[in-house]
Amino acid sequence: MDTTAPRTLDPALLRRAGRLLLRALSLVACVAAWQWASMRHLDLGLLTFQNVPSPQDVLDAAATLLESPKLALHLKASVWRVFAGFAAAGIAGIGLGLFIGRSRLLEDVLLPPLEMLRPIPAVAWIPLAILMFPSSELSMVFITFIGALFPILLNTVHGVEGADPRLVASSRSLGAGRWTIFSEVILPAAAPNIVTGLAIGMGTAWFCLVTAEMISGQFGIGYYTWAAYTIQNYPDIVVGMLFIGVIGMGSSALVKKIGDLAMPWYHMQRKKR
Repeated sequence: MDTTAPRTLDPALLRRAGRLLLRALSLVACVAAWQWASMRHLDLGLLTFQNVPSPQDVLDAAATLLESPKLALHLKASVWRVFAGFAAAGIAGIGLGLFIGRSRLLEDVLLPPLEMLRPIPAVAWIPLAILMFPSSELSMVFITFIGALFPILLNTVHGVEGADPRLVASSRSLGAGRWTIFSEVILPAAAPNIVTGLAIGMGTAWFCLVTAEMISGQFGIGYYTWAAYTIQNYPDIVVGMLFIGVIGMGSSALVKKIGDLAMPWYHMQRKKR
């Protein structure tokens, strides 16, 4: 007689599968609503879909782009600009954020001008970027740098300022020096905020890509989207938008994944919640 108990599915696995299914259904529902609105040429007065391409039109345009040899050149140019700007913003934002968060003097000296620059949209930087840099390529990298800098900087500052002062005081009472406190107390406490800032910064770097590639160039997904707009090729505009959205989402997810691997203690705490 078989007395083996029947296997039960892991509840955590079921929850994860349920969430993935819900997310997939959400995307399907959005595409279905888009298809319905474009087919009916929906006109709500303030919002109209009379000239919006249907999902099928966008799929056809995407298939044409995927077959084009220019796609690799577009992707290579855009990825280089975004990641170069993001890397520079990560170094500057984390470095400045760590120092500003730990020094009232630097906070008073550096934070006011940075806060004044923060609300300026990326498109407003185009004339200065052209004037400041000797090449259009550096100008485009600068625009993505500006887009990524402030989320990284401010999240780092908030992370440093949010470190538990009791842990700092306890470390001092045990004889820890300034560098030890910084590396073993402040930095681990600020790490989750830093990773969040990096993920947001990556997304905003891609967000600024169209603005950056308006400056000059013959290749780039942002340039492709802007060129499609100038000739009113609506399906290609949506294709460019979707490419930027998908690659930007994947890049941000990659940053968060690397952050989870670098912070196993924080990842375990989140799983227990």
